[in-house]
Amino acid sequence: MSLEVAVAAPFKTRAQDRLGEGEFVVALSLEREWFSPDQAKRLVDVAVGRGLLASEDGDLVPQFDPAEVTVPEGFVPDESVLREQSTFESALDAIVAAGVEKQRAVAAINERQRALAVTIEAAAVLYAREQGAAVDRLAADVREELAADAGDDGTGEPTDADDPEVA
Repeated sequence: MSLEVAVAAPFKTRAQDRLGEGEFVVALSLEREWFSPDQAKRLVDVAVGRGLLASEDGDLVPQFDPAEVTVPEGFVPDESVLREQSTFESALDAIVAAGVEKQRAVAAINERQRALAVTIEAAAVLYAREQGAAVDRLAADVREELAADAGDDGTGEPTDADDPEVA
């Protein structure tokens, strides 16, 4: 995945397991000349959103081992890595990576959505899990979205929003 390669590169170059955001942006924009500084900041947002980076005490910390990622000679990431994927797209990518043909996966997801009367994201995560794809983070996101839509805090306990006496 080119996003993972782009995120790993600054950590590999500096042989560090955490970098300040400014240091990360400089590595991608000025040193490697892959992105403008604004695009590099956008990459941070996308990588955090996809669970590849976490922000801890003002530093960026990879949530994978950058040492295990190969940065091919002459590699330049495509600007498409700056686009956030929807939960559905991320789940579909995980399903395809697990070896399921994309068209077959989409058909199965659509069928589950119809049969279970759930969102497309929930159906995609369910199907991904059935196929053995690693979608734990996506499943948590879908659970939170469903709980928010139901006026629930995700614990199964009623919230004040559920109680007409509290307002």
